[in-house]
Amino acid sequence: MYPLCTKELAHLEIVGTMVRQLLKNATPEQIMEAGAAGYYTDHDNGVYPASASGTPFTAAALQVKGDPIVDLTENLAAEQKARGTYEHLLNMTDDPDIIEPLKFLREREVVHFQRFGEALRIVQDYLQEPHLYVMPKPEFMNQ
Repeated sequence: MYPLCTKELAHLEIVGTMVRQLLKNATPEQIMEAGAAGYYTDHDNGVYPASASGTPFTAAALQVKGDPIVDLTENLAAEQKARGTYEHLLNMTDDPDIIEPLKFLREREVVHFQRFGEALRIVQDYLQEPHLYVMPKPEFMNQ
């Protein structure tokens, strides 16, 4: 789980860096026209992970129940939502310097979705197999 979390944080860094590059030489007027005045006011050109509506990223966005079926299904949904977001962003630009990183990120979400799907099948198969658990004799019975 942790390597994937690290990869997802790297995706945030890539998107944040693209936004920073787009705003780097923008005038205050251009920033206001782009609807980024509030972001600029709070963060200048710094990379600050937030949703398009301005909601900051927090751990509250992570969903974990402790049930492998539920958690893997949640991960599958998260990957699909991220893929969809990248597709929406691709539809909003014709800049090749933005399109290529977004296509890369979208492809990574597809691969992550496939890996989570494989893990879900493995877990489901394992849980359907009969398991034999042998309890050792208590020490007092061995005397």
